[in-house]
Amino acid sequence: MASADLLRREEEFYSSLFDSAKGDGVRSRSQLIERKIEALEDMATKVSNRRSRKWLNDRLLIELVPRLHVEEIKGLFAPPPWGEELPLSAFCRTSVGEWDAFRSIDMDTEARLMQHMKSSSEKQRTHVDEDELVAVNAWRRIDRQTREVIKRNFLPDLLEIYEERVRTFIEDTSDKDVLVLNVQDPFQRLLLHGVCEFYNVTSTTSSSVRDGKPWKATTIKKRQGTGVPSRITLVSFLRMKKNGSQ
Repeated sequence: MASADLLRREEEFYSSLFDSAKGDGVRSRSQLIERKIEALEDMATKVSNRRSRKWLNDRLLIELVPRLHVEEIKGLFAPPPWGEELPLSAFCRTSVGEWDAFRSIDMDTEARLMQHMKSSSEKQRTHVDEDELVAVNAWRRIDRQTREVIKRNFLPDLLEIYEERVRTFIEDTSDKDVLVLNVQDPFQRLLLHGVCEFYNVTSTTSSSVRDGKPWKATTIKKRQGTGVPSRITLVSFLRMKKNGSQ
């Protein structure tokens, strides 16, 4: 059979090619490999049997790959358990007792811990939702025109000054039930009225004359329904709305 004859010729060629005693001493290994590849290519074109052709192609591919050194072969089996050792992980560097306690935690204890963490998260979220709801209701107490002015001309520094004065007045437990602020600028006085509405206190501006000039005084009083100030300030609420949180 032709294919068997070709395989026999290829085996004889292999044995003669690697027989250094019979080969040419001046011939380099690269030249031998080139001759070998050329012979394999020539033989592959003449073989019609599919199995024989596949065998020749495999031998040709083997010859195209250079021989690997020991370190290269070792690298083929990396990472461990065959290759070099990996650095210790953070868990391995921790105390053995602490890691064992974490790893061998009782399933019931783990379930209780997870449930506690979930409940704490839900309570915190509920608390935040309640604060946001209080702030939304406080914002709605401000009349629409004042709300538009506050949003269009957002002055956080000035609003924080007014908020601090009003919040201190509300939280004061003494018998003081009136706060008077002398704000002469009409726009700033409008902002002050908006802050008072946010914190559910009344604000009334009266006119008088001082040193021959008109004088404005804003009187702030607590209402019967005035309670603890919102945890979320007006400035914080407006920033939340600006960032899309509301």
